[in-house]
Amino acid sequence: MSITRQTGLLGISRASFYYEPRVNEADIAIMKAIDEIFTKRPFYGSRRIRHDLGKKYDVTIGRDHVRRLMSLMGLEAIYPKTKKTSVKNPNHKLYPYLLRHIGPEHPNHIWGSDITYIRLAHGFCYLYAILDWWSRYVVGWALSHTMESDFCVGAMRTAIETYGAPEISNTDQGSQFTGDDFTGLLAGNGVKISMDGRGRCMDNIFTERLWRSVKYEDVYIKSYENIEDARLNLAAYFDFYNSERPHKSLSMETPKTVYEEGTIYDIFRPLGDIVEAANKAGFKLTKSIDMHGSKPITVFRLLIFRKEKSLV
Repeated sequence: MSITRQTGLLGISRASFYYEPRVNEADIAIMKAIDEIFTKRPFYGSRRIRHDLGKKYDVTIGRDHVRRLMSLMGLEAIYPKTKKTSVKNPNHKLYPYLLRHIGPEHPNHIWGSDITYIRLAHGFCYLYAILDWWSRYVVGWALSHTMESDFCVGAMRTAIETYGAPEISNTDQGSQFTGDDFTGLLAGNGVKISMDGRGRCMDNIFTERLWRSVKYEDVYIKSYENIEDARLNLAAYFDFYNSERPHKSLSMETPKTVYEEGTIYDIFRPLGDIVEAANKAGFKLTKSIDMHGSKPITVFRLLIFRKEKSLV
């Protein structure tokens, strides 16, 4: 079987088959430390990460060195900046941000996707994931040794074929997401394209929470040997995350349950008689801090299962 056919079946790029990261072992060790710091404190920039490297890991390097490694890892602190450091392609079209006054209202309403660094025993790779914002259900993911766009395009295509197209897709303005292959796939399926712009630092908070869960609950514990080992373990983890792991923001239900069977109603004002009626009917009502657009707010969630009960 040809290399092109093999990589096509595996959902990875042909370049990924041959590619080996050209990073020395000392930098790989530092990148592992940076990954731990950033996963715990995603609002840290290069200055604070450099400080923690020296204080907690006994690693003394310059700030420019930290910046270079963070760029290689695809990391950027989630706070508003006057100067963007995301890697853009000036020849690619940028799309407007569509979620300024919109929150997810049902499954497949808004999908958010992003890329993160995954450490390996003797190197690293990149993980791309697509998250349904309504249910926190991971509808697609892929791994690659490079930050080319094709592994993102392949994962998005598979997700659309499996679950149907979302109404809106939200990403940052990285070149993987602004290229014709990615945007063309979305537009061809009738998906509205939304891209984070200046000051939209909290838009991917759901994905940041996913990265934290993946790394603390699987990556750091298992220490993947190589990308094949990472692929096998992440497949098992995402199945667990979707189908077995209860989420506090979902009234301790799983993403799969909410995505397939349930509807969550967000209530942003005093509940009054609705709360009393819901409690008498035996529905679950929880309070949590969530994101509406870019603003954190207090949200009361009423979880109703279609198969069991109805408010009507």
